[in-house]
Amino acid sequence: MYEPIRSKSVHSTMAGTPSDFPHRTREEELDIQLAGHLAALLAVTDELRTRTPSTDLDAAATRLAEQVTRLRGGRTPVRSSLTTVQQPATLHERAHALAGRALVVAASRADTAAAILAAERMDAHAAATALTTTG
Repeated sequence: MYEPIRSKSVHSTMAGTPSDFPHRTREEELDIQLAGHLAALLAVTDELRTRTPSTDLDAAATRLAEQVTRLRGGRTPVRSSLTTVQQPATLHERAHALAGRALVVAASRADTAAAILAAERMDAHAAATALTTTG
């Protein structure tokens, strides 16, 4: 009545064959994402350092660079000395948002050091935003 299947099932051939491209684990993907957020935060921090130098921003930039280097397996982040024409309040708002994104990823991968750093930077940029918008 029915003709028997003469070829192998697509599902069985796909399941047994190793893939042609490498896959990353969830932890590796989160490391890449966290390193990206922290590198972006480092870039904004460097911009703020050129516009409004402070020892707090210098220390934060150093700690951010250390975390990015750790997450990228020893590769140091690219540092830029280019400045933008944005106001410090805008830069602080962007840094606050980036630190928030980094905090979410750090919490999901249970990276305490990065989470603490991101939370500290969120607090610092929130305070700086409040000072620049009111004063």
